[in-house]
Amino acid sequence: MNQEAASELYEDPAFEPGDKVRAVRAVRNDGTYPGVAVGGFLIEGGDVGYVKSVGTYLNRFYVYAIDFVDRGVLVGMRRHELELLEAAP
Repeated sequence: MNQEAASELYEDPAFEPGDKVRAVRAVRNDGTYPGVAVGGFLIEGGDVGYVKSVGTYLNRFYVYAIDFVDRGVLVGMRRHELELLEAAP
């Protein structure tokens, strides 16, 4: 079974609420973010944010709600799009 087909939910989440993380790449609006044109940038690679909550998608993947305070946006992201900078105390 390839890695993408396996469920991440058999493992603990990679990040917890309060963790400080960095986006490893830019993220564009896929049409699900209100007030920003489809294809418009929500964040840039290197932007720093904080994990607000941890949810799931399709009973297979963790989705992390990341609060990019400096940009004023809350973006749902997957583990491979983020790197941990500092764990929450």
